[in-house]
Amino acid sequence: MSLLRKIIVCSALLTLLGIAQARAEDDMNILRDEETEQDLKTMITPIFRQAGLSPDTVKFIVVQSNELNAFVAGGQNIFLYTDLILKTENPEELFGVIAHESGHIADGHLFRGKQDMQHLSTEAILTQLMGVAVGIAGRSTDAAVAVGSAGNSILTRTLLRHTRTQEGSADRAGVRFLQGAGLPVTGFLSFMKKLESQELVPETEQSEYVQTHPLTQDRIESLQHAVDDGPKGHTPPEWAEMHRRIKAKLLGYLFPDRSLADRDTSTAAEYGHAIAWYRKNEPDKALATVEPLIKAEPQNPYFYELKGQILFDSGRVDDSASAYAKAAQYAPFSGLIRTSYAQSLLESKHNQSEHLAEAVKQLNLALDSEKQSSEPHHLLAIAYGKQGQEGLSRLQLAEEAMLDGNAAFAKREAGLARTKLTRGTPAWQRANDILDIASQDAHGGGKLE
Repeated sequence: MSLLRKIIVCSALLTLLGIAQARAEDDMNILRDEETEQDLKTMITPIFRQAGLSPDTVKFIVVQSNELNAFVAGGQNIFLYTDLILKTENPEELFGVIAHESGHIADGHLFRGKQDMQHLSTEAILTQLMGVAVGIAGRSTDAAVAVGSAGNSILTRTLLRHTRTQEGSADRAGVRFLQGAGLPVTGFLSFMKKLESQELVPETEQSEYVQTHPLTQDRIESLQHAVDDGPKGHTPPEWAEMHRRIKAKLLGYLFPDRSLADRDTSTAAEYGHAIAWYRKNEPDKALATVEPLIKAEPQNPYFYELKGQILFDSGRVDDSASAYAKAAQYAPFSGLIRTSYAQSLLESKHNQSEHLAEAVKQLNLALDSEKQSSEPHHLLAIAYGKQGQEGLSRLQLAEEAMLDGNAAFAKREAGLARTKLTRGTPAWQRANDILDIASQDAHGGGKLE
């Protein structure tokens, strides 16, 4: 499996296991939030089109870290650290950084070379690049497993550092993409100027972004010329609100006290306050804050998603299912929301037969967009098990094991599934396929895809 796939697979697995709840303060966590990912994709789409890349293949991975960094790894996968997002003052700065990272993708600067990868163990890469998958909305923080520390900047510099030539090339590409998309370059320049002073301090005190993206005065001057001499560009007005909500949600989730200290009453700020109250285990205050938001935007799926999470975690499972149903109705593309909806249905003590059938439906729909997540398979195994469909339940356990890289367990469960499934059916054939792939992987002749 590729590096990125291991990161995503392990993060999904750890979310499910919940075998430890303590986390070190400097752990790196992957945050999943549908709204944030969709808004970032909206910003990247015109930039990617200018780069000749497919917007549908980009994946944003938001990493919880007090370090300031962004990088590309494993293909069209852009990692953004929360500290970097919080330090951007406007959408122009955020999509300016993204445009630069898109330049690295277009120019093939994903890693310095295969030799670098060969000198790093998988464990070392995972320790540095991923921690625990948790969520801003629609995900519980209880299932947290400490995996790695963000303090090991040596690996980051070794694995992700670009040359000055590559940085200049990515700058030029990013500027070209921004101008081609009719977007301003001003934010890219202003963000780089924020980092300019770090060149004067010892490397050990520099941000990870400067360590992995060497900054020079020539780069600043080149960007200044692009702003002075090039087209001004225009940012869609709705992107400013997207940016405000992204930051407000992160602030409420990561720093609830700071969020609540802000007396701003804008929609974005109140959104962050609702999340902050949720994080402080004050469900009544959280619900009281989110309800006016729903009234103001009655078709916003993410407000319903947050309401569903608050209700679910406070033990009001049936009420949470109703909220998630609304969220899924208004965001039918969201596998994350459908998965949370299905989980609430599985936890319900009422109308169990009906709820089980709906959970199975929602989870199968979730897999359309969450192909690299093992969680829907895990929940499907539970749902089929409750329905008495042992063959399908074991097949889903095998699918989960495949995504988690556990060939031995996948082979075992697929073998048991085959004995319970009707010969010749698609499910029976899939069990055979898993057996073949798992057997090849066990002998070093294949890999789990």
